[in-house]
Amino acid sequence: MVADEGSSLPSNSKSAPSKELTTRVLSALAMAAVALLTAYQGGWAFALFWLAAGIAIMVEWTDMIGVAPRRPVQGLLGLGLAALMVPLLTDAGFGPWATAGVVLAAGGSLLARGTSSKLWTASGFVYAALIVLIPPIVRAHPDLGILGLLWMFAVVWATDVAAYFTGRALGGPKLCPAISPKKTWSGFMGGVFAATLSGLLVAWSGQRFGLSLPFGLFGTAVLSVVASVASQAGDLGESALKRHCDVKDSSHLIPGHGGVMDRLDGFWAVCLIMAVVLLTIPLAA
Repeated sequence: MVADEGSSLPSNSKSAPSKELTTRVLSALAMAAVALLTAYQGGWAFALFWLAAGIAIMVEWTDMIGVAPRRPVQGLLGLGLAALMVPLLTDAGFGPWATAGVVLAAGGSLLARGTSSKLWTASGFVYAALIVLIPPIVRAHPDLGILGLLWMFAVVWATDVAAYFTGRALGGPKLCPAISPKKTWSGFMGGVFAATLSGLLVAWSGQRFGLSLPFGLFGTAVLSVVASVASQAGDLGESALKRHCDVKDSSHLIPGHGGVMDRLDGFWAVCLIMAVVLLTIPLAA
């Protein structure tokens, strides 16, 4: 999630903002360490990490929209997400397990009461499925691998950090006050600039170790800009959803960050970009 650049607590508690920032930083470092460690290991550990993240997102989504009956719906959707993961970890064919996942998701959506709730439930499954599938697929892809994954992390994290501090330092016109009143255009541009540099740094560093991305340095720069914009759009999209559901955070699971959706909304958008890239890589190879 791209942090709100101007967020602060009441001025009568001067130590509170610094304490809040410390909590955010420590939580972010802990999550980054787990993400990087499992990315290095790959295999089951990495896939299960993202399955857990996807299930958490699905639970937060269905909690926010107030789906009923909640636990049966969440149980079916969770089984559907797990089914999608099976062919990524075994030699099982993707078709049957994908079909099972879709059937379970359809069952959970149909079980939800109300037409609107059914549509929101199905949308939540699709949203979570992208998080479950794309990182392991990128990690295992022969043209992307761990370098492609590190590029995704770098672009999202650089966008997040730079947007927060640039926006606080420079202020200026608001980016989208109707949805997120504390985000600024200066923060947006700072995030894009930092993401581009970080994306290029990952690609350049990979070349020093005999690894390369299939886009070249210029293509990596362009894709980093697109991914940074998508990351910030993903954050705004989740903010709009929370406003629609009249909640401040998707949950309180992560100290200083809210829920898993709050932390991964930007990364989800970059996963969407990578899904498009994965479809075009064979054409470019």
